[in-house]
Amino acid sequence: MIFNLIKNKKSEKAQSENEDLIKILALLIHAAKIDENYSEKEKKLIVSFAEMSSNKKLDNEQINSLIDQAEQYEKNSNQILEFTQEVKKMDFNTKRRVLEFLWKIILSDNKSDVYESNLMRRICGLLYLPDKLSGEIKLDIIRKNKNDVHS
Repeated sequence: MIFNLIKNKKSEKAQSENEDLIKILALLIHAAKIDENYSEKEKKLIVSFAEMSSNKKLDNEQINSLIDQAEQYEKNSNQILEFTQEVKKMDFNTKRRVLEFLWKIILSDNKSDVYESNLMRRICGLLYLPDKLSGEIKLDIIRKNKNDVHS
């Protein structure tokens, strides 16, 4: 009986972690879709985020399942507040990493339009992160992208 209770607690914790990750992935997907061009390059960045953000090693099938769930969640949601609630509770470094991946996704096509920039300002406000940090991350990614092109 105690073993079942412990097993159930572990299962509940894993489910909660998956739900949090799904919300973050939905935020990344929303950023990818805001320019109405959800590319393979953006999806690969989202997969990369999922791989490095999970507390346990996930196989491709599990990652694809999480992304499918996140895509559905994003499709059925009407506001980014739902996506940012869990991120807001996380530590600064995690918030920064999410912000970094958001910019990587937005800049994956080497440009950022008004809607994407507005989205990033709104997300920074919801996560209580300064616009200056967002600007620094954006510039770092732009510099890195230029260096990668010239290499």
